[in-house]
Amino acid sequence: MSIKEPLTELPIALDNDGFYGGFNKIVALGSKIAIGLLIVWAAVWPEKAGAFLKGIRGTIDANTGAWYMYVMAFYIIVCLGLALWPATGKLKLGAPEDKPEFSSFSWFSMMFGAGIGIGMLTYATAEPIYHFGTNPDVIRGFAEGSSADNVRSAYKWSFLHWGFSAWGCYAIVGLSLGFFSYSRNLPLTIRSGLTPLFGNALSGPLGHVIDIVSVVATILGVSVTLGYGVSQFASGVFNITGAGWMMNAEGSPTNTAMIMALVIVMTASTLSALSGVGKGIKWLSNINMGLSFFILAFFLVFGSTIFAFKALFVGMWDYITALPSMSFTVWSGDGNAESEISKLAGWQGGWTIFYWAWWIAFAPFVGLFLARISKGRTFREYVLGAMIVPSVMCFVWFAFVGGTAIDLTLNGGAGDAITSVGISSQLFAMINFMLTPGMATAMSFIIVVLLLTYLVTSADSAVLIINTIAAGGDASQKPKMHIIVWGLILTFVIGALLLAGGLAAINTAMIICALPFSAIMALMGISLIKAVVRDGMRELATGENKPAE
Repeated sequence: MSIKEPLTELPIALDNDGFYGGFNKIVALGSKIAIGLLIVWAAVWPEKAGAFLKGIRGTIDANTGAWYMYVMAFYIIVCLGLALWPATGKLKLGAPEDKPEFSSFSWFSMMFGAGIGIGMLTYATAEPIYHFGTNPDVIRGFAEGSSADNVRSAYKWSFLHWGFSAWGCYAIVGLSLGFFSYSRNLPLTIRSGLTPLFGNALSGPLGHVIDIVSVVATILGVSVTLGYGVSQFASGVFNITGAGWMMNAEGSPTNTAMIMALVIVMTASTLSALSGVGKGIKWLSNINMGLSFFILAFFLVFGSTIFAFKALFVGMWDYITALPSMSFTVWSGDGNAESEISKLAGWQGGWTIFYWAWWIAFAPFVGLFLARISKGRTFREYVLGAMIVPSVMCFVWFAFVGGTAIDLTLNGGAGDAITSVGISSQLFAMINFMLTPGMATAMSFIIVVLLLTYLVTSADSAVLIINTIAAGGDASQKPKMHIIVWGLILTFVIGALLLAGGLAAINTAMIICALPFSAIMALMGISLIKAVVRDGMRELATGENKPAE
């Protein structure tokens, strides 16, 4: 029986002229209306919006934990399976003669900067320190919090959140879009990843809805990342200047400081986005990768080196061996806040489920961006570069930066100097403890510059990707006004949600939107498997041994 040929055309209606010339007006306007309503709601009724978002967060945490846990495991399995299987690992994102557009260093730099760089600067210190105090092993009595025997557990759980799950989430979207766009000549937009399941129906309303959900998820996912980034940026500026108005009594940046930092970051981001991927974003990515290596070298020489190496290798072993269990274990509360199972459920909802929603909301942006810069790479090369190597890079950061913080707290006399401040300030508190005031100021300046390049790279990449989705997959440089408009929208979203409830409001809005996109991503994985299996069947039926069509 003959197998139907794959779909290689997916018409998406675009306006021919006017302000939305070259864009799908339904997707462009629909996204702006949805985001605009959120901005107005959060800005006009900030207290009600904050209370509503807080209530709905509890409902989501209580009812969607199992889905998030299992679907993230599915993303990892699909990516690793396609990369390791001999027949699919050699498939190319593009035609056989296509060569990569960017060097390996620039390619990896752009992936890492857009993917996790901002959060890593905040959490490389904060997360190991937090889990050093408590984690599921401590709650279950397997380790004692804030003691030497809890270091391994702290790293096992930290690596869970920043390892294969996070990057597998991004990788599956990029792999799907890269395959269908460059090997099937379909538009470089989210709906193309579902063509084996829905076919030409994606040219109409169904495809428009998918792309609108993707744009809104991108806006909110990037908002979380930028929200934490501008918080740490403000903390760094405070550490340099000592301006008291920038920090509250809890050791966290004030809303005024974060709004000012946001304006600075988004102005620089918009200017960078106007220059395109091959110029501003590429050069900024190379700069932030170089500065990242400089800071790592600093901790390698002046940090707790032996402690960090042990934490890295032992932590990776513990993480890999425990990954199946950590990925599939779901804890549900029993109504008693003091019971062990309820404490475990609360920890999982506040940490793991939050992270899974964050990575999913960030995935349409990062995934499409990875696809945009990965043409000419094989499946195996892509998964190695987009999932395995970045995970190891995160592990190194957490081991050397977070390991130094733990060692100073445990053995170096730091006491509560690091743990007593907000998470956005902990890296700077550690620098202050390690160095003289003058050296601490100089190092803080370098960290602030690195953070700024990460923030700008993420924000300007997001603006370009949003315009690509709204333009039906056209990745060419868009008119300046569209870049400026989306830059302003992103600024207003973050600012309004900060005023409505701070970072917690941004987190909850992101978690709400991540839920529908997590289902779209699961369908993208199923579609990709169906496509490559049918390609293989088609080759067997014809007796030909040629690349997928």
